[in-house]
This record gives sequence, structure tokens and C-alpha cells, in this order.
Amino acid sequence: MNAELPPVAPEVVAAAVESLTSRLRKKLDAAVETYAALPVEADGGVLRVRCGEDAEVALTPGPSGAVTDAERAVCSCLLAPRCLHRAAVLSACPVADAEDMADAEDMAAAEPEAEPADTAADDLHGSDGEAPAAGPAVGANGSRTAGGSSVTIAPAEDPRQADPSTPVGTTRPTETGNTGTTGTGTGVSPADGAGDLGRGGGKPPTPAQVAAAAGLWAATAAVLAAGVPAAGAVPQAELLRAAHTARLAGLHRAEAAALRVVRGLRGARARHDGHRLADLVAAVRELLLTTGLLASADTDPALVGTARRAYRPGGGLRVHGVCREPVISATGYGGVVTHLISDDGSWYSVADVKPGGPARARGAAKATVALGSGTLDHAGLSRGGLLISGATVSPEGRLGSGKGVRATPLAGLSWTAGPLAALFARPLAEAVAERLTGGPGADPEQAELEARRLIGCDLVLVGAAGDHLFAREVSGSGESADSGLLVRLTPANGHPDLAHTANFRQLAGRPGLRIRVLGRLEPDRAATLRPLAIGPVPGTEATLRLPDEWQGHADLGYDRLRGAHFPPQDALPEVDGPAGAPADPLAEAPLWRLRRLVEVAVSGGRRAVAEPARDSDRDGAGAALRRSGFTAGADLATALTAEADRRSRDVFGRVTDPDPDRYARAWLATAVYLTGTERALIQSTWRLPTPTT
Repeated sequence: MNAELPPVAPEVVAAAVESLTSRLRKKLDAAVETYAALPVEADGGVLRVRCGEDAEVALTPGPSGAVTDAERAVCSCLLAPRCLHRAAVLSACPVADAEDMADAEDMAAAEPEAEPADTAADDLHGSDGEAPAAGPAVGANGSRTAGGSSVTIAPAEDPRQADPSTPVGTTRPTETGNTGTTGTGTGVSPADGAGDLGRGGGKPPTPAQVAAAAGLWAATAAVLAAGVPAAGAVPQAELLRAAHTARLAGLHRAEAAALRVVRGLRGARARHDGHRLADLVAAVRELLLTTGLLASADTDPALVGTARRAYRPGGGLRVHGVCREPVISATGYGGVVTHLISDDGSWYSVADVKPGGPARARGAAKATVALGSGTLDHAGLSRGGLLISGATVSPEGRLGSGKGVRATPLAGLSWTAGPLAALFARPLAEAVAERLTGGPGADPEQAELEARRLIGCDLVLVGAAGDHLFAREVSGSGESADSGLLVRLTPANGHPDLAHTANFRQLAGRPGLRIRVLGRLEPDRAATLRPLAIGPVPGTEATLRLPDEWQGHADLGYDRLRGAHFPPQDALPEVDGPAGAPADPLAEAPLWRLRRLVEVAVSGGRRAVAEPARDSDRDGAGAALRRSGFTAGADLATALTAEADRRSRDVFGRVTDPDPDRYARAWLATAVYLTGTERALIQSTWRLPTPTT
């Protein structure tokens, strides 16, 4: 993929690849790799790629900044438009999101009010490895600049499109041995159905939706059986075609999952720095599960999903600054996000994220906020507030800066007053329980959005190990913390240009210190928080002593703690620290064997999973799982390995790979079981009851 090229609609890429002859399709992957490295020449509103002496591909982005139809991609060779040059260049372009393109074109045609084009802060939620395109300004989250005015569109990778009230799927308990955890032990496919993973209660999908889901299942199963090395441009085009069909049928959640899979495959094949195999595995699992349930006519409305929404009117708002969070993305963007809270406890944010990387993340700490009179910077906003009229708000809570928005600075609130005090009044386990509600069948975007909501708590530091801190929850300054919930604190960002790591070193040498923490849950690790800001705990001497200008809290990414900010050592009470690192049931369980099997299936394909069976180690992972009580996981691992090694013969007696449907079902059952079991183990570290429905 070439980051200088504009995004291209999925159906345009699919049509270009489908028009090639079988001979040219065999050369497509090599051509994509070659043309992705070629320079891109900007000629007004046209981007040109010279593919040879007599072949030049010209791409003309539309109002959304993306190539939205076939006529906008032209090659000068004699075989055009059914030529290898055009198909390879289009396959090297980033994949555009259809909802973003439609929204941008509609808004551009209506001459909308400008919204901030810097909402690349969604890279905080993870990167799919694709860099923003050149030409029209494209943020890391898909924001485009068209016709001189900026239009912010929800990110393709992380749209957060579901409404918070949308019901999510639940899981069905399955035996996992003596651990007492729950999971899901059945596969899902269009053939066998699995409605018990869904909620039901809604209208059944239409025949067109069932057919679209079945087609997307088949394309995904083929990619899973092939593995990353064999999932080149042709299988990706088939997925994109199926995703476009799903969009036409109104299957928004399935389409979004399919685009994440394609982006993940491209990132894995190109070995992008931002690629994570775990993210690709999660995307494949989500896509197979969603399409399998839809193809079996499951009535859960969450499986259909909702179309992405643009900024909506928010009316009058009074918001109070909470903290600043630096942003350094894998795609070269940097900046700051200031988190705000309203009088009714709703979360909002103002972002200033643009190309620049770490240097811009540092400089944006005191950048002017693009709201109101322009006299307030992010440092002041994080410790102040705004009274906004005519507000525009994205589904993720980002505040827009259209020309109709008016904002007046307000005096800030202390963390001990109003809606800020309410953040620290709830028990930590209760707040975490609300953020770990999603099971394997839940909408991953909604579940991640819920998990990323900030959590407040009062803690006492009890020890350190490496770059981690250990702390126990306290509910009052006069109570003993020896029996409180033990929590691991990790830096929100370890980049040396930020202050997180230096501040953690200061905190590590002061066991017994009581701090008020505002951070983000780490949903995939045992009892772990990533603090964004800390403040003093009221009513005790063994706490922070911050300068008056900091107004009661320190932003750990920007404000550097010094010795004067801490009480004397003799003012810190003695505490019982953990004997070594606290127990981590997720790390200690042999589930890593099952996780490796699931990941190898995606990265290496069916043949890589079958290797243990051929080496007389068919039940190697299963035996270890059974010894630890994970009998259901052992059975699933054995079934997946056996199915991967199954072969069939054609009419001439030649050995062939069987239909990938059964293999996809076996892999999905294993992946869903693994996700449910890991989530139950993580919940146990927060002292949460494991789900039973």
C-alpha cells in the first residue's frame, strides 16, 4: 500500500481485479508490490503513477477525497481499463470507507459548516497500519479536507457507530474445567446456525441480507484457509466485493468488520509497524461470527449494526476540563486530546491532532483550542471549562468547531466537586463491570468504546516492578488498604518524549503514597489501568502536594512530577506490598497454547495448523489444556487440528483441500471459546462475577 495514494472505494478495487484475465491475476501481487513503491505525481486534482514507458495510471479523487467510481481511475495503456497497471495501482491504495465517502460528498454538496479536521486522535484506539493518503487532507481516522473547508468524518477503522443503547450479544456458558470460567463451545456457520450466541427479539434479516452474509462468510472462510501469505490482492478483492454487497443489503457491522480484515491483511503482508496479529485475529473472528449468525437468520438487531453518523447538533453545553492526553500515532500524527465532562456526567473531548509525530504531541500541549474566542489553550481547558452554544458533537463525543459554534471560557472545577467528584465515588469493581460487559458476540466497536471510557479511583501505592506500579484501592483516607483490590498501573504511553515514564519512576520510590487516579481500563490484561492524570486524595497528609497553577491534578503525559510535589518519606505509612508480582491467571493458564494455535491459523493458514498432526503431535496442546482443567478448550484444539489435516480427492483421485466451510467453523468455535475464557479470567482479577448468560 502506498500512503501517498488516495483511498479507493471497495467496489472499485473489486471490479478492477475481477476484470483481469486469469493470467494477469497471477501477476497481480508482484505488480502491487512494485507499483506501491513508485512515486506519485500530483497534477492539480489528479494523482499520477508512471508504471512504464507507455503506461500511466491517473486517479482523480472525488469530493470526499476518495476514488469513488471506475471512471476516476484511468490507465493510458492499450489494455485499459482491463489492465494490470490499473488494477495493481488501485490495489495499492488505502481502502476507503463507504459511509465516510457518502457523508463527505453529501456534506460538501450542501456546503456544510466546518468541523475540525484533526480528529486523527482515533489512533489512540489502535492503528490498522494504513497511513493517511495524500492529495486532499486525510487524517488518520479518515477525515478529509475538500474544497478548502474541513469536514470531519468518523474513522473507518474505529467508527464507534453503535448507539450506547444498542443491545449486544451474549454468550452461552460452556464447561472449561475446574477454573470456573465460561466460554462458548460451539461453532457458527450458515449451515448449522448458532442463534444462542445472539440476543434475538428483533426482526429476522431479509433474504438479501442472509445471502449477503453467506457470501461474506464464504469469502472470509477462503481467506482463513489460505492464511496471510496466500491472501493477496485477488482474495482481498473478493472480500471487498462481498463487503460492498453487505453494505447494499444494510449490514453495516459486517461491512465494517470486512474492511478491518482487508486492512489487517495488507498490514500483515507489508509488515507495517502498526500491524498487530491479535487485531487481525479479532477482526476475522468478528466477521465470521457476525456473518454466521446473520446467515442463520438470527434476529439480534446488534448484528446488523447502524450506519455511521456525522456530527449532530448538541445545543447548549457546559463542560468542565478533566485532563489532557498526548497522541502519537503509528501513521505519523501527533497532538493532544483534552477530555471534558458535562454537568450530567457525559463525556466529551476536543482534539488537536495533525501530522508531526512526537514533536507535535509535545507542542500541542499548549496549542490554542479551536473553540470559542481562540484565547484558551489545551492546558487551560484541561483545568477550566467552556459554556458552548450551537455545539456539534460526533457519536464519540468529539466537539466540532463549525462557524455556528460559540464558546465562552469558564472557571475550572476541582476533582473534589460536582461531576468530577462523582467519578471517584464509585467502587472500582463496579465501574470496571460496566466496561467489561461485552462477550464474544458483542459489537467490538461498541465494546471498545465502552472500555475506553475513563475510570476514577483512589489508590495507595504498594510496590513496583519494572515500569509497572502496584496499588490497592482505598475507599477512604482513614481505612486500611491491605485488603483492597490490587491493581497494576502501566504508563499510557512509553515514548521518551512524553512524561509518563519519568513520572512513574518518581512514583515508584514512594510506597504508601495515596493518589487519586483517572485512567483507562486495559481490557485484555489482568486488573490493569493506564493512568492519564493523578491528583491528591483529600483528607490525608500522605498524598501529592501539587502547585496551585496545576489546580489539583497532574497530566502524566505533560506535567513532570518533582520531589517537591511529594510529602516527606516519614509522612508515608508502611504498606504490605505484594510478594513479587501478583498472580495473573491469564498469564499462568496454558491458554497461550490455544491462542498460538488460533493465531497460527490466521497467519499461516490451514496447512500451518495441520503441521502438528503430521508431526505426531496432534494432541500436544490438548494434553496440556486437559491437565489444567480446560477440557472444552482441549477438545476444540484437537478438533481444529484434525479438521485442518483433513483432505479430500477429486474425481481423478488427486488430493485436494476440502471446502473451507467446516474448517472455518472449527476455527471460529475455538476463537470464540478462547475470547470468552480469557475475558472471564480477566474479570476474576477485578473480583467480578463471571457471566452465566
